[in-house]
Amino acid sequence: MERNPNSDDSILLRDAMRFPYVEDGQSVGLFGGSFNPPHQGHVHVSETALRRGQLDQVWWLVTPGNPLKDHSELEPLATRIRKCHEIIGHPNVKVTAFEARYHLNYTQETLRLLKTLKPNVKFVWLMGADNLASFHKWQNWEKIAAMMPIMVIDRPGSTLSYRSARAAIALSRYRVDESDAELLANIKPPAWTFIHGPRSSLSSTAIRRAKKV
Repeated sequence: MERNPNSDDSILLRDAMRFPYVEDGQSVGLFGGSFNPPHQGHVHVSETALRRGQLDQVWWLVTPGNPLKDHSELEPLATRIRKCHEIIGHPNVKVTAFEARYHLNYTQETLRLLKTLKPNVKFVWLMGADNLASFHKWQNWEKIAAMMPIMVIDRPGSTLSYRSARAAIALSRYRVDESDAELLANIKPPAWTFIHGPRSSLSSTAIRRAKKV
């Protein structure tokens, strides 16, 4: 009997509405985005964070839709969740879409909920260096920085954002040297670090544009 891909997507979507299993005291990196589509750059950020931050897990928070972005090319949430599962190769990288379940649109709302429901888990917010450059445009970005530590992973063209980005300048005194990245989950926020190293040039935007050619 042939499998129904739509049915499979529905099962993955249902499961993604739950929080991944996590034990008290564990450290979890939160990697939010539309993942439209997910690609090896996302995998690179996640595996770098697991290794350099000595994290127990990384959660991909697949958003219903970034309020700062155009949704006209946004694939259905269930489709994006399936594609995330297909590309992830590490057992400690989990996929969740609980933001859709709780109708959350902004990062501060997401972090507040997690800290309320999972008070004994050590969360670290993850972002690529390209997002650091525009972090000051996020709603209540200063409050986000005060809620949990942040790990920034280097991206092509954004290596110097840790010096030039408005948010990086404002938070400069809270920067943790990357040699101490494994301590980040245990440091009271605001605290952030910038991880240099191999960079992935892949982006969801570039992939979508290539498909149009």
